[in-house]
Amino acid sequence: MTPNIPNIKLLTMRNGISVLLCLALVILLHPHASAQDKLDLKFGKVTPQDFDLSKAQFDSSAGAVYIADVGLTEFEGNNKTGFSVIFKRQVRIKILNKNGFDIGSFEVPVYDFGDVEQKLEKVKAVTYNLENGKVVEAKLDEKSIFKDKLDKYYSIKKFTLPALKEGSIIEVSYNIKSDNYIDRLPSWSFQDKYPRLWSEYEVRIPQFLNYVFLAQGNHPFHIKKQNIGFKYYTILEDLGTSGNNVHEIRANVFETRWVMKDVPPLKDEGYVASVDNYNSRIEFQLSELREPFKPQNVMSNWFKVSEELMKDEDFGATLDKNNSWLDGEMKGIVNGASTPAEKAKKIYNYVRNNFTCTDPSARFLESPLKTVFKNRNGNVCDINLLLIAMLRHQGINAEPVLLSTRNNGLTHDIYPIMSRFNYVVAAVDIDDKRFYLDATEPKLGFGKLPVRCYNGHARIVNPKAPYAIYFYADSLKETRMTSVFLANGENNKVQGSLTSKLGYYESLNMREKIAKSSKDELLKNFKSAYPSEIELKELEIDSVDNVEQPVSVRYNLDLSSFQEDIVYFNPMMAEGYKDNYFKSEQRQYPVQMPYTMDQIYVFNMEIPNGYDVDELPKSARVNLNDDEGSFEYLISKSGNNIMLRSRVKLNKANFLPEDYEGLRNFFDYVVKKHSEQIVFKKKK
Repeated sequence: MTPNIPNIKLLTMRNGISVLLCLALVILLHPHASAQDKLDLKFGKVTPQDFDLSKAQFDSSAGAVYIADVGLTEFEGNNKTGFSVIFKRQVRIKILNKNGFDIGSFEVPVYDFGDVEQKLEKVKAVTYNLENGKVVEAKLDEKSIFKDKLDKYYSIKKFTLPALKEGSIIEVSYNIKSDNYIDRLPSWSFQDKYPRLWSEYEVRIPQFLNYVFLAQGNHPFHIKKQNIGFKYYTILEDLGTSGNNVHEIRANVFETRWVMKDVPPLKDEGYVASVDNYNSRIEFQLSELREPFKPQNVMSNWFKVSEELMKDEDFGATLDKNNSWLDGEMKGIVNGASTPAEKAKKIYNYVRNNFTCTDPSARFLESPLKTVFKNRNGNVCDINLLLIAMLRHQGINAEPVLLSTRNNGLTHDIYPIMSRFNYVVAAVDIDDKRFYLDATEPKLGFGKLPVRCYNGHARIVNPKAPYAIYFYADSLKETRMTSVFLANGENNKVQGSLTSKLGYYESLNMREKIAKSSKDELLKNFKSAYPSEIELKELEIDSVDNVEQPVSVRYNLDLSSFQEDIVYFNPMMAEGYKDNYFKSEQRQYPVQMPYTMDQIYVFNMEIPNGYDVDELPKSARVNLNDDEGSFEYLISKSGNNIMLRSRVKLNKANFLPEDYEGLRNFFDYVVKKHSEQIVFKKKK
């Protein structure tokens, strides 16, 4: 007889966190071990020879190096009429210098909400130092393990190893036990910011469970193999006053093992949305239950996920309620608005201007919407679901959109792995037009999203039509137009003005600076980009309060540099490219800029009194890969005037590593041309 197993929790919604990414445990690796397919290791057996890594190959500039990082996930029967997932991890690390001290602090997230609980067990942590040729141990005191509540679903166990020094070896090992929590196995990261000499993960899956494996990254496997074994699982079934039934199940076990060697660190190369997108790792999604479970295909899909989310009290359930508590409030908020568009803008402006975002990374409500409204603050999910509720209250169609911000990494458009999502915005339909709104940014206009939201795949949360939408950086165009006019003034001075109409997101940043700085401080910041002989004054900034429009900046210029016999003058003033964004000769990851760009600079100058033009830069036009970008530098002298037009244009925001050399050379050329100077010579 096989047991009925009623307590298995398929918590696809909020329990999909990949706990391994933040964990660390320990396994011993003798650096001179000859076996390359299996490590014969024992915790605590560290010799003076283990401190010598001179023969190992890794980035010597790193602050620390993982000698070994080994994990194992397996199942066992429990006394709760089901199965437990046991994750074991062991790690040995050498700290090379003080920049690696942070690796001695560990944070382990554990789920503890409702009747599903993860337990951190069997923690061992030791620091080894080599003193006078002998290995000296310093063990972690269990009283030094602290617990912090992260949110209503997760806590974090924290500890720091003692006696850390440059040259220390640290070892940590522990288990995480999850009762009746099988919907997703712990994932495994083969990389992080420190190099790893050996990274290994093994999963042992009984035949009655089937998982989809999702892998990413480019580092090759040293070992990738599968064996089939068997195991007896003992399950205790509680019959209440009738006692207990003990069930023993024999099952084949599929043992899969992955090993990577000499794994390089993940390094941020600049203009990468999230370096974690290129981390070599494995994730798992439960797809099928077999006997002794009720046989079924449990692979979730977007229809099922959307249905569950919209029934969840911590997400969409409140949106389908009457929300009559809003009746009195909404009258004042939409007062004077007669059309859906006018109402939507008033509601959006009200929420944006009156609510403070306390957490910009959340996909579930922290508080009921009524509480959020009363307190005037909440996380990004709280605020934008409140916005949706208020719009729906006025008969305006609005739906939640789940996405992952750029720094959080990419999502799967096929598999609904919810741990990948960390942000909620609103999709609003008005007069056959679709608008996307985020009310957490105080200076953001209607129908705009922050740059961080443009990270590819996102998902409408609608049980009947949970279709994918895509926010690509290539769809954003940031245009800036700058004009400079210089003419001869009194007392042989050269005077003029600069006017710059900023791009929308540059305007957003400017509004934030204006809110924190005085006009004099802003002018001083502008001045820092100019040579000392140019004076800036009379700063004017337009459209600061009109967040729907870009900001315009204007100030006057006085030049005192025209006194010498020969004057070298850069017509790009402070607007030119002084440095190349892309200095490295090689690139491992794609270039992911936040938007496309079109930067136009127009310069008109009356030749200073008493001077002739002795030398003028040459005009030039270049293209980047035919139509992916262009640069023009057109300069001419006509009569007593010099005219320049510079335009730097990128038609795409994302470039593959193989396109990097061309992109780097393109900006090298821009920097070179923007540094060229006009030579003025005093008339004799």
